[in-house]
Amino acid sequence: MKKLLLVLGLLSIQSQAQILNHKQEFTRQDTLRGSNTEYRNWWDVKHYKVSVEPEFKTKTIKGNTIISFDVIADRKSDLMQIDLQEPMQISSAKINGKKIKDLKREGNVYFIDAGKSLKKKDNQLELIYEGNPRVAQNAPWDGGWIFVKDEQGREWMSVACQGLGASVWFPNKDYGADEPDFGAELEIIVPNDLVGVGNGRLVSQKKVGNKTAYLWKVTNPINNYNIIPYIGKYVNFKDSYTGEKGKLDLDYYVIDYNLSKAKSQFEQAKQMLDSFEYWFGPYPFYEDSFKMIESPHLGMEHQSGIAYGNKYLNGYLGRDLSGTGWGLKWDFIIIHEAGHEWFGNNISHKDVADMWIHEGFTSYSEALHTEHLFGKQAGSDYVKGTRASIANEKPLIGVYGVNQEGPGDIYNKGANIIHTFRTWLNNDEKFRQILRGMNKEFYHQSVTTKQIEDYISKESGLDLTAFFNQYLRTKDVPVLEIKQEGNLFLYRYYNTVDGFNMPLRLENSDITLYPTKDWKELKNSNFKNSFEIVVDSNYYINTFVIK
Repeated sequence: MKKLLLVLGLLSIQSQAQILNHKQEFTRQDTLRGSNTEYRNWWDVKHYKVSVEPEFKTKTIKGNTIISFDVIADRKSDLMQIDLQEPMQISSAKINGKKIKDLKREGNVYFIDAGKSLKKKDNQLELIYEGNPRVAQNAPWDGGWIFVKDEQGREWMSVACQGLGASVWFPNKDYGADEPDFGAELEIIVPNDLVGVGNGRLVSQKKVGNKTAYLWKVTNPINNYNIIPYIGKYVNFKDSYTGEKGKLDLDYYVIDYNLSKAKSQFEQAKQMLDSFEYWFGPYPFYEDSFKMIESPHLGMEHQSGIAYGNKYLNGYLGRDLSGTGWGLKWDFIIIHEAGHEWFGNNISHKDVADMWIHEGFTSYSEALHTEHLFGKQAGSDYVKGTRASIANEKPLIGVYGVNQEGPGDIYNKGANIIHTFRTWLNNDEKFRQILRGMNKEFYHQSVTTKQIEDYISKESGLDLTAFFNQYLRTKDVPVLEIKQEGNLFLYRYYNTVDGFNMPLRLENSDITLYPTKDWKELKNSNFKNSFEIVVDSNYYINTFVIK
């Protein structure tokens, strides 16, 4: 059994391999990408309008981006930082109709002289771009543009660029804390025999010579890396869901030969919406619909246009990553990636170092969905089953300001931290209202870890300072030490930060322990030996019995 759990754990680690390459040293390029520089902090993106026309044979793309922005602060410099990764190039730029003559490039960044005459509001920067974008080697983890062929040898293209950044293919302000307040439009120009699918709703479809231009529109704020074109031999079918905010349009695009499979498998989307609207509140993007699009890679949480590539199988490509059996009762990609609509797309991190917010809560959504379908014990068993993959090699929070996320533990350790908090709280309805309240309080916002910590602490009424410091800022799992001295049973915490004092309920008992770093005596118990003292397994701690 231990060997099986180890194998499943390794599969889980591999399946959730990190989007970014973890670095020990950082360069100026990392700082320019990951921080709110003086070339970024004075202007605020209001809207993107992106046009892209790919060429499959040459693996090139060309297009234009129009960035609508406001000036929100005094400027130390007239320079604007625009991100576009090499070898892609900006061929021309205009601000408010005036051509910019001098484009200065530094690696993956262009510095554009915006001049002195910008308006406070409603400025427009137009950028023409072209080139050979980075091609994904193992999307979505080693991301970039995807140029492949479907099972019948027809062209199939898309992009996966979380961590790598949307600047791998179109020029933008590639900084998570500044999402376009009024959404984005994406025009996809493709050969007439293919279909171009984007986020949100289809606005228009028109012929452009021997090609067709599909224009898609998102009205809500959106992460740049979520703005994604999908191009292939797609067919469409529709459904609807009556949810907390009324009728939600469900829209599905799949490769034509998979239509029958998709119609059956995608019925799970309505079960998902039942679960997540119960736990998290209304789907955050009713205006833009809910859409899933078959992709040439496993999947990604592209807002209102989720990438689906799980081969119409339950589990993770047919495997249960928890090792409990419950993970085979539903489609991992439908549940996990849709969970990101609440945690990742609705509530987004300002800095990628706080990605545990996205992945921890979304990974826990898998357990909550299991619970909603099969009961609380099933959900608990599922999340505890994922502990086999936790490495505990690094703290969950990454390095701020350099586009560096935390380790792979942000997924399953993140989920088990949330489950441990819920166990401590011991009030499931209050826990549910905290999750729903977060999605209301931070609706369509970017946040920091501190904001999440403060909100949960306030709403729970618990002092969680040491709890979060322990589980997010150290790699150490708390250890409960138990020893017997004659007829006395003693216990204490070991391997914890100062002030860590989470109470622990015992299994099959009404006894609660209140450990600190000091030894305490367990009174009024009928235990015969230390090994009979068993802590509720829903807490993510280790227990060490001293013989």
